[in-house]
Order: sequence, then C-alpha cells, then structure tokens
Amino acid sequence: MGTASSSIHRFNLPPRITRLAELAENLWWSWSPDATSLFEDLDPRLWVALEQNAVAMLQRVRDDRLLAVANNAAYLCRYDDVLTKFDRMLTAPPDQTWVGRHEPELAHRAVAYFSAEFGIHPALPIYSGGLGVLAGDHTKTASDLGLPLIGVSLLYRQGYLRQRLTHDGWQLDVPGNLELWMEPTNQIVNPDGSPLLVEVQFEVGQPVVRLAVWRVTLGRVAIYLLDADVDGNPDWTRTISSRLYGGDQEHRMRQEIILGIGGVRALRAMNIAPTCWHANEGHAGFHLLERVRELVHGGDIFAAAATRVRATTVFTSHTPVPAGHDVFPPYLVDRYFNHFWPGLGLSRDEFLDLGRSAESGDGFNMTALSLRLAGHRNAVSARHGELTREMWTAILTGRGRSPPGSTAA
Repeated sequence: MGTASSSIHRFNLPPRITRLAELAENLWWSWSPDATSLFEDLDPRLWVALEQNAVAMLQRVRDDRLLAVANNAAYLCRYDDVLTKFDRMLTAPPDQTWVGRHEPELAHRAVAYFSAEFGIHPALPIYSGGLGVLAGDHTKTASDLGLPLIGVSLLYRQGYLRQRLTHDGWQLDVPGNLELWMEPTNQIVNPDGSPLLVEVQFEVGQPVVRLAVWRVTLGRVAIYLLDADVDGNPDWTRTISSRLYGGDQEHRMRQEIILGIGGVRALRAMNIAPTCWHANEGHAGFHLLERVRELVHGGDIFAAAATRVRATTVFTSHTPVPAGHDVFPPYLVDRYFNHFWPGLGLSRDEFLDLGRSAESGDGFNMTALSLRLAGHRNAVSARHGELTREMWTAILTGRGRSPPGSTAA
C-alpha cells in the first residue's frame, strides 16, 4: 500500500473559482506570471502584506472580493486559461515533455536531489543564499523539462533569519515562525490516514527520533521535507529541524543525520526508488553512508557497496575555501556513529578515513566523504571547478587515505 499527501488547508471559495485552492498548493504559480496575477488581483495590498503567499491569500482575503472575481467575466477568462495550462502541464505524457523528446531514457528515471535548503519562493523561507536558490531553480527547471526529480530537505519551522534595519541603521535578525496551515505544505500519510513517520537513532541507548514528512509541490516536481517536531519525541529533539543552519556543531550533525539518513529512509517508506542520487554540498553526505549500509545489509562487502553507490551519485561542491566545509570532531563521530560503522563492515579508523583530508587534520570532513563516495562531481562555475580540483587533488586522484573501494580512479 502506498502513501499519500493530505491537505491541511481549509478554503471557503465560490464554486466557480474553487480550483484556486489547487493552484495555491502547487508553487508552479510562482514562476507563471498569469497564475500569479490571479492571486494578486484578489487584493493587491493584501498580496504585498502577505509577501505573495497564495495559500495565506486565500485564507485572509475578504469573501466579498472572492465573490466579485467569481462574477467578473474578464477574471474568469484568465482563470480558465491558467487552469488549462496547469492541467496540460500536469497531465502531459512523458514523451510529450522536453526530456521525453530529447532524452527519453531519462523520462522514467527518478533523481533524488538532497539539499539543506531550497530557495523556491519567499512564501516558504527555508533557504538562506545561493546554494538554496540554485536548488530551487533546479527543481523549477526539472518541472518545466519533465525530468522526474524529487527534492529532499528539512522543514524549518522557524525558517531562516529575516533581516530588518532599525531607524538608526542597525541590522536586526528576526526569527520567523512558519504557520503550516498558511504554507504550501501537505503532510504525507499512510493508507489509514495516520502520519507517515520514519525513524533515526542518534545514540545507542537513546530513544529513536521519529520524523514526519511534508510535501511541497512545484509543477511536476515534489520536495519532501523532514520534520522532527513530532508528538512523542524527546523535547530536546523536536527543535533539531526548527531553523536552517542554527546551533553548534553537534546540532548541525544532528540536522545532517536527519537529512541524509532520514531522507533515504523517507524515500524508501514512500516506495520511491531513485536511479540517480544528487548531494547538493556536503550537508547531504550522510545519505551516501545510509545507501552503502543498505547494500552491505543486503550482502555486499563495503568495497562492492561503495562502488555501486558511487556509480549512481552526483555531488556538487559550492565552497571555494577550506574553512567553508563542514568538519566534525572525532568525538562527535564516535558519539553518533559508533553503532553505524559495524553495519558497513568497517572499523572505527576505516570509517574516520572516509572523512579525512589533509586540510582537516583528524576532523571528519563532509566534502571529503562526499567526494569519496560520489562517482560524478561538479562545481558551480568553470573557475570554481579549477579551485575545487586544486583543493581536493589528493582525494580526486586517489592518493588520499581511504578505505578500499571508496576512492575514485
């Protein structure tokens, strides 16, 4: 039996324009100007005040405004045209998309795209900068082209800090607070209607942490967001996924365990079987270890499992300076992975070698891990690619200290 998404939104719309609700829950409208104008024209001032949030708009706009547009012939003509385009996009067979016409072998091969942030629209503030904007643009482009991409990230209920200026010019960082009933998010549920929950364990002897899964839809593409704020979880765990890039190194490691290990388990629980996996920066590196663990559990030795994972993995590096890469001290790796490396068939030292680099000393470097276990690597520009090759020459040429089978030829 499969899972499904369950809408948490309640709209009271006139029958003639009831599909505005469906449109609001699919962020395709955010890069379709004709669709955007349908929401803006309900109340332009309110639209600005709500930061162009279509779900919030339908919750807050006055009933008389909804009735007015539902009886406005010009508005209804535009509404019908937008929905015709929307339906055509959603129902187009794979062979009628750009990918289907030009790269037909990719039309049915799902790509799992793991990223700590996705910059989709200000209405969903789960991004901070260029890394997230790139991820968001990739998802929108994948939808337009018909590439079956699946995003994986975290649901940051406090979003990222918003910057405000005081009257005397000082900058203030103001934390956000997502009200999910005002966001384009729908919860993934089991066939019986109960929330889908996946589990991760941080430390031996500690309770497992259950993660809810939320779906954001962008045209043909879905992004799945993991959420630790679940009833029954220990209090200290419920805020792990609350804020993007918040907290100390230990907090960051917990977030990356949720993203990587929890993300793979969420896709498995939804019966999603990617043929290609993409890690957008080292934050997602732990997903590589979880996939290796699955294969070792199925009977492979580590070297064979690592080779299979490398063949189906792409890694994008963004950071051109050593100080910008996540490096975790060995004591944190011991604390959170001493129960994990036996499942890989590795000793402690062999496991630590996966993340070692000359630049990081004894630290566990997430970029080093990702470079070793991803067979396809890229950067964000030609010049950045040159800098990255210079920075990671030892690992890229196989001269770095690594467990057998984990380094590229």
